[in-house]
Amino acid sequence: MGFLEVAALVAAIAFAMLVLILTLPILRLRHTVDATTRMINDLNDRTGPLLGDVNATVRNVNVTLEQVQTSIDGVNLQLAKVDAMTSHAQNISANVANLVTVVSAAAANPLVKVAAFGYGVRKATAARRHAETEREVRDTIKAQRRAARRGNR
Repeated sequence: MGFLEVAALVAAIAFAMLVLILTLPILRLRHTVDATTRMINDLNDRTGPLLGDVNATVRNVNVTLEQVQTSIDGVNLQLAKVDAMTSHAQNISANVANLVTVVSAAAANPLVKVAAFGYGVRKATAARRHAETEREVRDTIKAQRRAARRGNR
């Protein structure tokens, strides 16, 4: 047996020892890979129904959102009607205010004339009474003067 054959035998034994030494970690790694595979399979089994529930929930949320959108559309329609009614009420209020102004002006003008006429009548009556009183006083003074002249003569 030559030097090369011994070296080949040593190399073969070393390689066999290396394979034996690496066998234990490889077997442990195999158990780890098996456990990971089982975990992934369990996760896949649980994820399917969970995703189905999520899909059902999303569908329900979409239906609810559609109902909310329908309700909002109805509310917007009612608000438009309320806006139109408010506009009409505003127009009516403006018309009533204008009517009140016209009626007030129409009623106030004759009332002012009646009040002025009443004031004029009172003033004239007071002036007439004053004139009568003044005439009576003058007549009385004249009569006294005549009587005084007659008595002096």
